[in-house]
Amino acid sequence: MTAHTALIVDDEPDIRDLLEITLSRMGISTRTAPDVGSAKTLLSENTFHLCLTDMNLPDGNGIELVQWIQKHSPTTPVAVITAYGNMDTAIESLKAGAFDFVSKPVELSRLRELVSSALKLSEPASEQEQGHDEPGLLLGNSPQIKKLRNQARKLARSQAPVFISGESGSGKELVARTIHMQGPRCDGPFIAVNCGAIPSELMESEFFGHKKGSFTGAVENKEGLFRSANGGTLFLDEVADLPLAMQVKLLRAIQEKAVRPVGDSQEVPVDIRVLSATHKNLADLVQDGSFRQDLFYRINVIELAVPPLRDRSEDIAMLAAHILGRIAKEYECDAAALTPHAIECLKAYNFPGNVRELENILERAFTLCDDDEIGEEDLHLGNGNSRSPAPTSLTEAKPDVDASMVPEGEIDLEGYLESIERKAIEQALEATRWNKTAAAKRLGISFRALRYRLKKLGME
Repeated sequence: MTAHTALIVDDEPDIRDLLEITLSRMGISTRTAPDVGSAKTLLSENTFHLCLTDMNLPDGNGIELVQWIQKHSPTTPVAVITAYGNMDTAIESLKAGAFDFVSKPVELSRLRELVSSALKLSEPASEQEQGHDEPGLLLGNSPQIKKLRNQARKLARSQAPVFISGESGSGKELVARTIHMQGPRCDGPFIAVNCGAIPSELMESEFFGHKKGSFTGAVENKEGLFRSANGGTLFLDEVADLPLAMQVKLLRAIQEKAVRPVGDSQEVPVDIRVLSATHKNLADLVQDGSFRQDLFYRINVIELAVPPLRDRSEDIAMLAAHILGRIAKEYECDAAALTPHAIECLKAYNFPGNVRELENILERAFTLCDDDEIGEEDLHLGNGNSRSPAPTSLTEAKPDVDASMVPEGEIDLEGYLESIERKAIEQALEATRWNKTAAAKRLGISFRALRYRLKKLGME
């Protein structure tokens, strides 16, 4: 195994000595430079696995060096040492292409974490640069998806907070997972949280955890999402839905890289990368005062836009084949394929719900088609953006339900409909002595649809 070598750039001899000692104890050989000019000379003549540079140097600054490295040695991760509390400078360095930053006075534990993460990029970098994608992630050959894959691959080599924008159902979480899986944190956890799905009164406990007995119902210690993501990535989906009071606490946790559990007097350090997303326009929300500008500035260091499906219709055939293969495998049914005309119909459709809508359309069509072939009539696309309703359950296909059977008051509608569906299937199977082909005919659905529902309802 090749020994790792790091370049340390700082005009203060004491800082250089501290960094050299720390890295040497990690088994890393070092070279040092007191200014930008000598650093560029060393970088031109040698290969380094990491560069640590101070922000303020006699003949320039760290950001200038970051930009030079990005141009001449883009596979070398560079971290910037900034003045304490100067987040503006830190964010500027990340935007310039720095891998990460560390503030003075340098905390050695934080420095070691940073160095370890940076060195993980040395081995897989060559494969990542060739453009290999993880199976099943960001499928497609359109220029838009190729550009997105390339951007995600580059951002995976950084620790900069990334804001992923795009319409609902366009695949923002998939992009976040891709960034996580291709970066140095791939062996750590990926924790995705829908910020709009957490009740406001439980938010602080969910994010930061709590101590046993800190409030009514806190019967045991809780780790919280930040600590669950330690060493990995925390993906904040629909971040625009956070209430203002929680935005303040989230900003502090991100900036301080520490959380304080509810009921605890001590902060707990966390090592995470934060990715966030929303389908809303955050800049507009900042203008109307419903989203804090300082938090927006902190999470939106780099923005990555996910294209809607209608803008990359050439990817639909590949996506559809992948989705249908996954459905067949999941429900242990024979695979189904789209007819050429059905593919053209999908390409002409506007997809207001994006990839998520494509998945729903194909899952329904999969259960309705005959002879393992999905035609235009199985898609039920309707005209333009609207689709004519198609039965997605036996209760919809057979809507003659006695009104007296419907319970009064609050009900779990989905569970209630499933119970009706389950009962209808059981009756059909019993009446046909468990002959599935005959039961499907009795129910007025295809054999494939019955197998699909048996699997989905856990009745096999």
